[in-house]
Order: sequence, then C-alpha cells, then structure tokens
Amino acid sequence: MEGRSGLWQSRKAMSKASRRGLLVVAAIGGVLVVGTVGYMLIQGWSLLDSLYMTVITIFTVGFNEVHPLSTAGHVFTILLILGGVGTILYGLGAMFEFVVSGQLSGAYRRRAVKRQVERLQGHYIICGFGRVGESVAAQFRSHGADFVVIDNEPGAISRADEAGYLSVRGDAAEDESLEAAGIREAKGLVTAVGSDAGNIFVTLSARVLNPALLIVARAISDETATKLERARR
Repeated sequence: MEGRSGLWQSRKAMSKASRRGLLVVAAIGGVLVVGTVGYMLIQGWSLLDSLYMTVITIFTVGFNEVHPLSTAGHVFTILLILGGVGTILYGLGAMFEFVVSGQLSGAYRRRAVKRQVERLQGHYIICGFGRVGESVAAQFRSHGADFVVIDNEPGAISRADEAGYLSVRGDAAEDESLEAAGIREAKGLVTAVGSDAGNIFVTLSARVLNPALLIVARAISDETATKLERARR
C-alpha cells in the first residue's frame, strides 16, 4: 500500500505541474493579447507593430521602440513590463518544476517498485503485457496473487501502471530485468512476449536464475512448443 500510495502521489504531482504549465501558457498568451490591443488603442499602431512591441517588451530583448511613445504609452509599457516579465519568470519556474517533478516522480516510482518487489516471495512474473499478458494479469488479480509485469514498450508499462500493477520496463530475456522483478524469490513465470524466439530466450534466462521456477510459455508453432518444453526442464 505504501508503494502504491507513493505512485499515486507522484502522478498527482505531475498532474498539478501540467496544469500549472497550461495556466502559464494561457497567461503568456493573455499578456500578448492585452499588450497588442493596448498599443493599438493607445498608440494607434498596426497589429504587427503592436505585437512586435509587446514581444520585445515582455521578453526584454532591448530593441528600440518601433515608434515614439506617448505618455500614456510609456505608462502602459511600464505596466506591461511588470506584468509580462513577472509572468515569464513564473513560467520559467513552472517549466523547471515540471521537468524536475517528472524526473523525481520517475525515480520515486522506480524506488517504490523496487521496495515492493523486494518484499515479495512466492510471486509470479508476467513477461510481455500484450493481449495474453493482460489477460493473465487480470486472472492473477482476481485470485489475489502477487505478480510483476516486465515489458520493454513504454505504452505497455503505462497500461500496467494505470491498472495498478507492479511493473519493470526492460527486456524480459535479460537477467537485469528478471532480477528487478524478483526472479530468485518468484514462484512462477508466464512468458508471452511477441515472438517464439523471445519466449525461448526468456525461458532459458529464467531457468538459469531460478531452477525451481514454474514456467508457462506461449508458443505459436508446434516446433517452438517442443523447444520450450525442453527449455523449461
């Protein structure tokens, strides 16, 4: 529960940062509109000149004024600088927070998953989260079994995360991914990656790491089924 709560908190933080980013974009757009319309009304400038003046003002690039300003124009420019520069600085801060929160949430998720997996014993590992893998995961959940999903596709991992499953992104045939899923403490493994060759490699790797592991492997052809049967022993 602690790990899942942490994952939920990290997603919540990312969502909050995303909303702030959208608000900043809207605010900058609003400043551009206000500045452009203001110069058009106060100075009587064209749309392009007014927009140009607004952009160089709020981004403080230091270019000369497109036309001489009236007293009202000077006052308006001062207000535009205060509002525009403040909005830009706030936007930069929000962007920095969004990037940092994304990195931290990803790191926090990996640590939370690692802690949960380290506490598992007698669990199952599902290699490949396609149609078959999702079906197996649903069955495991319905029976209250602990399991970890391994897949190297970001979309598959996102689906697993949204479903609340423990997941490891990586190649299931690699020892590192299997170790991250707790292969040595696992009770069984279901391999349902997208190819027969992939399922054979996963089976061989898993058997080496855990000789006592119960392995169920998906096979498309009869020849592969025979090879998988040998590899499982």
